[in-house]
Amino acid sequence: MNPVPAAKIQFLPEDRAWIADRIQEVLASGQLTLGKYGAEFERAFAAFCGVRHAVAVNSGTSALEILFRSLGIEGKKVIVPSNTFFATAAAVVHAGGTPLFADMDPGTFALGPETVKPLLGPGVAGIVTVHIGGVVSPRMPELAALAREQGLWLVEDAAHAHGSAWGSTRAGGFGIGATFSFYPTKVMTSAEGGMIVTNDDRLAEESRIYRDQGKKSFAENAHVRMGYNWRLSEPHAIIGLKHLERLPAMIADRQAIAARYDRGLRTFQNLEPLAVPPDGVCNYYKYIAVLRRKTNRQELKKVLRERHGVSLAGEVYEAPLHLQPVFAKFARGPLPVSEDLCSRHICLPVFSGMADEDADRVIRALAEVVG
Repeated sequence: MNPVPAAKIQFLPEDRAWIADRIQEVLASGQLTLGKYGAEFERAFAAFCGVRHAVAVNSGTSALEILFRSLGIEGKKVIVPSNTFFATAAAVVHAGGTPLFADMDPGTFALGPETVKPLLGPGVAGIVTVHIGGVVSPRMPELAALAREQGLWLVEDAAHAHGSAWGSTRAGGFGIGATFSFYPTKVMTSAEGGMIVTNDDRLAEESRIYRDQGKKSFAENAHVRMGYNWRLSEPHAIIGLKHLERLPAMIADRQAIAARYDRGLRTFQNLEPLAVPPDGVCNYYKYIAVLRRKTNRQELKKVLRERHGVSLAGEVYEAPLHLQPVFAKFARGPLPVSEDLCSRHICLPVFSGMADEDADRVIRALAEVVG
């Protein structure tokens, strides 16, 4: 039997043809960046998220740094979940801020008001929350209310959460701004790329300035901000446009596989799936399940791969940021929930186009190895 991969990118033949035709068009035109397809991608993504503005950039990491620079965090402190990818905190540092690492809310893998409140104080400018695995915490309204009460901004790192929602609000619509990643492992991709979304006119304008070398406008060689080359090319925008069009169907594929996992794991004694909250919509960028007892994950992965041909996806995350050597100077004591849950969860393979039989095979393999 063919192995079950951890992840797989799907581009249908007709989509590849559509993309190729338009790349030929822009190659012939000579306008390879900041052209009509980038603008169309921005309009379509803003409409999808239910916000006024979207600004396309060359990566999710760039999107974060640009947004933080636009918010003016230099010399200020920003509360960041320790359970997130390197880029969330690194972007704070690169933009001149200081990350304050917060523990996670046990039931959501995200921040909760209780984990944020101990870090509030002088010099704190804002809060960054991350929708881990595509799950939007039901505590988002509480977190947004806390930020408002404290006079802080709230930013969503929605790199995992394209199309996810809680209640009537999609990821990207809870705070002053949000960022998305289109890296190839994500639910949708533009090969490389990212997006800033916001309802704030000033932040959108600042973001556009920063992404293009800090220039006042595309036509003027007047640099008014310490920007960088953070532009998204037209070929990348074309790829992103087509995948955005396919996104609802790709999410539905993932949700069907997740539902199959939910049914199959009900009888497991040592594995508990992370629940999607009532009124929540999850895109299942990751299917997260927590091991009830400590397990050697590397050995578990090896057995699943070599004996059953099943590859697990990467954790979210293997180790929290306050334990990463590069952030040691920002660490302030243990964060027990993050340390515990980061060490004993796994992510099952899930991707658009995944066959039901492959999901069943994953369940059978886990039943034998984990139980």
